[in-house]
Amino acid sequence: MAERGRVIAESVIYSYGTVLLDLLSGKHIPPSHALDLIRGKNMLLLMDSSLEGQYADEDATALLELASKCLQYEAKDRPDFKFILNAVVASHVLMGLTKAPVVLPTVLSPLGKACARMDLTAVYDILLKTGYKDEQGAENELSFQEWTQQVQDMLNTKKFGDIAFRDKDFKSAIDCYSKLVSMMPVPSGTVFVRRALSYLMDGQPELTLRDAMQAQVCLPEWPTSFYMQALALSKLGMETDAQDMLNDGASFEAKKQNSWRN
Repeated sequence: MAERGRVIAESVIYSYGTVLLDLLSGKHIPPSHALDLIRGKNMLLLMDSSLEGQYADEDATALLELASKCLQYEAKDRPDFKFILNAVVASHVLMGLTKAPVVLPTVLSPLGKACARMDLTAVYDILLKTGYKDEQGAENELSFQEWTQQVQDMLNTKKFGDIAFRDKDFKSAIDCYSKLVSMMPVPSGTVFVRRALSYLMDGQPELTLRDAMQAQVCLPEWPTSFYMQALALSKLGMETDAQDMLNDGASFEAKKQNSWRN
């Protein structure tokens, strides 16, 4: 999984496998037992009975085999993001889902609207203005560690990355944030999102999607991570999936607003 608490691409793929298995089986299966449960068993027996009649047997088996690939113990044996992206597209066919026409959510924040219209300049301006305030209250390694040279190095690296991001030197921002990610015991969703946009500005939407997914792992109900995934998916030509991410982001946005009112 994640080395010393770091979120890495392989751990995101593993997490995807656990979520997929939970959805298909209708129960939460501890990750440590998931692969053993799949191995040597009739995969159809693992399927949620409430899904019966909604899929072909071979389709259900294909989806469970995808979960099995993601749950391999050795990171090198798991599929990469390109494989997962292709599987996501294929899953629409496997589950008999039709692609609905693109309809914008009725409730979108300024960031959501900027992502919907693919306005990268506006996205950049909003992320720069927002800074790290969305992570206030989240677990932060700097609050619980003694002041050491390692912490000072992390702060300096973060500072240089933020300066590069502010100056729109996106290649330098990618380098600094990549170094910072490797140093931080507890990853930062904001750092992943800033690196994600930097990758997008540098013409690397697949890496943008990877970082946006990692940001979601850090902050599971953070609308920004869903909006960034929508941007990446749209750039990759996956408009329906991008729309789904916009809708998810808008849903969490509305949930947050309702919690403030209450």
